[in-house]
Amino acid sequence: MSRLAVKVMALLGLAFLLIPLLIIIAVSVTETDYLAFPPVGFTLKWYSAFLTDAEYIKPLVTSGVLALLSTLVALILGVPAALALERSHLEGRRFLSALFLSPLILPGIVVGAGVLQLASQMGWSRSFLALLLGHVVIITPYIVRTTLASLADIGPSTEEAARDLGATATQAFWYVTLPTIKPGVIAGALFAAIISWVNVEVSIFNTTADLMTLPVKLFNDVQFQLGPVISAVSAATIFLAVVIVVFVDIAFGLDRFAVGER
Repeated sequence: MSRLAVKVMALLGLAFLLIPLLIIIAVSVTETDYLAFPPVGFTLKWYSAFLTDAEYIKPLVTSGVLALLSTLVALILGVPAALALERSHLEGRRFLSALFLSPLILPGIVVGAGVLQLASQMGWSRSFLALLLGHVVIITPYIVRTTLASLADIGPSTEEAARDLGATATQAFWYVTLPTIKPGVIAGALFAAIISWVNVEVSIFNTTADLMTLPVKLFNDVQFQLGPVISAVSAATIFLAVVIVVFVDIAFGLDRFAVGER
């Protein structure tokens, strides 16, 4: 296949991904009370309506707290797991690595149903704890993957040198390894926060009328009312995700953390 054909296919694929997002952003600034594309005029009143509506603010806060807490828990679990997978020589290390990364290929609805069943057996289904558990399951692989990529770049010799100079294992990790792999850890945490923020499949199994994330709120509203406010909420989520991804790319480089790159 010629280079021109590859470029054309790449541009078509990019357009296929971007056009729906651009349409959402466009209809979020229309002056009409209904969705209109091309937009009629220009206004930001739908963003103002979103930010002053308690029915959206409460799910917004829930999503923010959930994304923050689940990312913190995933960091506590994922970074040591990546370190063990990279440095250990245990039998079955490849199996354990695949197990940690399996949520990346499992449908979210399967994970959500599994978390619901587990939480029901434990007596805390449809609670914030169940939501937190589900989100930790689906975002931990992102932190494990980016941390593994960073660990592969430095090897164990740096830690061994620190140990030879008298540092304990904890000191070697905290003062030598962690600062070195910090870009990968931060990139993984940001991606994890995005995935948690936009998740619907896992969240919908454990939400209630009083405990609802913003994406689930949007999912429910779309079934009964489809107006510019919903587009404004969706566009705001797109803006947030774009800002985070651009920050990660500028600060650390996305190509370093591509799946499969070691």
